[in-house]
Amino acid sequence: MSEKRPLDIAVISDVHLGIYGCHAKELVQYLDSISPKILILNGDIIDIWQFSKRYFPKSHTKVIRKILKMIGNGTEVYYLTGNHDEALRKYAGFELSNFTIDNKLVLEVDGKKHWFFHGDVYDVTMKNSKWLAKLGGKGYDLLIILNRFVNHALEKMGREKMSFSKKVKQGVKSAVKFISDFEQTVAEIAVDKEFDVVCCGHIHQPLIKEMKAGDKSVVYLNSGDWVESLTALEYSNKQWNLYQYPVTKSKVVLADDEEEGLTDWDITRTITFPKL
Repeated sequence: MSEKRPLDIAVISDVHLGIYGCHAKELVQYLDSISPKILILNGDIIDIWQFSKRYFPKSHTKVIRKILKMIGNGTEVYYLTGNHDEALRKYAGFELSNFTIDNKLVLEVDGKKHWFFHGDVYDVTMKNSKWLAKLGGKGYDLLIILNRFVNHALEKMGREKMSFSKKVKQGVKSAVKFISDFEQTVAEIAVDKEFDVVCCGHIHQPLIKEMKAGDKSVVYLNSGDWVESLTALEYSNKQWNLYQYPVTKSKVVLADDEEEGLTDWDITRTITFPKL
C-alpha cells in the first residue's frame, strides 16, 4: 500500500450515498490515500431523501467503513448536516470521542477564522419550496443515470465523456445566476460575521476564490461533490487546495477489506444514533 498523504484538514460534501450517481468506489480510494488530522463531512453524505433498502451497494458501505476506521485511528471527524440528510439535524451537538454531528463548525486555523456549513439554509428554493427541491433532486438523479449510460457508449466508441448536468447549468442563465447569487450571498454573510474563510457544499460547484463584499473580502471555498466533480478540499502547509480525482478509463476495483472485521450488519448497528 502506498504511503498516505498527511493533511491538516480534508473536506468532502455531497457524496449522496444511496443513489445511483454516487462515485463511492472512487471516494474509498481517495479516503484510503490521505491521513488528515481533521475530516469535515460537509453535508449530503447520505442521501436520506432518496434512500432505499433496495439500493445501498457494498461500495457505499465501504465509504462508511473507511470513515469509521479513520475515527478509530484518531482523525477528528465532523459530520455537518445538509438538506438531503436533514433528518440528522435533531442530533446536532452529538459528540462521541472524536466524532461530532452538528449543523455548522467554526475553527481557527493558523490565525484565520473559518466557517464551515453545507449551504442549503441560504438557498431560496430550499427555504420556500422544499417539495420543488425534492422533485428537482429526483430529476437530477434521472439525468445522472442517463448520463452514465451515454458515457458508457461514448467510451466504447473511444470518445470523450460528457456531463449533461454541467451543460444544463452552463446553458441556462437562471442556473448560472443562482450559483453566482449563492456564492455572493454566502460571502456577504461571512464578511458580516467577520470570518476570514467560509466553506460550503450544496451547489456541486468546486471553487476556491477570494470574494468581495463591500470594502472587505473573504475566501470562499466549495468542496464540490462525489457525483460529478469528484473533488475535495485539502488544507496543508497553511494553504487550501482543491483535489480532483483523476479521470481514467479503467474500472475502479476495490480490494476486499476483511481485515477490518465489520460485517454490513455491524456497520448498520454502529451508525444507528441513540435517542436524545
